[in-house]
Amino acid sequence: MNHIRALPSYLVQRFQGWKATTYQDNKAWYRRLAANGQHPRAMVISCCDSRVHVTSIFGADEGEFFIHRNIAGLVPPHNPDGEYHGTSATVEYAVMSLGVAHIVVLGHSNCGGVKGCLDMCSGHAPELLEKTSFVGRWMDILRPGYQRISGLPAALQQPALEREAVLVSLENLMTFPFVKAAVEDDRLTLHGLWTDTGEGELQQFDPAKGGFVPV
Repeated sequence: MNHIRALPSYLVQRFQGWKATTYQDNKAWYRRLAANGQHPRAMVISCCDSRVHVTSIFGADEGEFFIHRNIAGLVPPHNPDGEYHGTSATVEYAVMSLGVAHIVVLGHSNCGGVKGCLDMCSGHAPELLEKTSFVGRWMDILRPGYQRISGLPAALQQPALEREAVLVSLENLMTFPFVKAAVEDDRLTLHGLWTDTGEGELQQFDPAKGGFVPV
């Protein structure tokens, strides 16, 4: 383990500041959370992008959201093949163990993962086609979405594919038997959102209108 190093000093200082202020002022709250376990009402699936700050967007406190982040905020189809499935495991835990009432899939503007998929599918990123590319194989999940937007003008494809990433994930969620059963029993609702990180805009998918509308 000689490759492990001490935490950078700026992070140590930030932790110490948090412990002395936020934690100290809310010590009873944190201890109650720790003792009572987590009971989040919603799961949020979003991108790893450091600009997407889910708890800030919704003003959430600790214990409110069960959050899973991955490249482009994608959910793969249900595939119980006995291999490693981090996102699928998280969905299973949220629905089966925590009993969340809502699953929110949150896409965002200028998503690097979505751009990678766009470049790969249009022949501009051959490195992502390699079997050894973890990003490329993950972005294969979004290929059905690319097929739906590939006829659009080039300037419109990225934002359209960002929204398709949300829709593909929502479609894939319904391939999980326990998700489908919970939705049909009215124990769970699914929601699709897209945020413009620069403008502070939030849109939600409206099935009645067949598109995303402002929140």
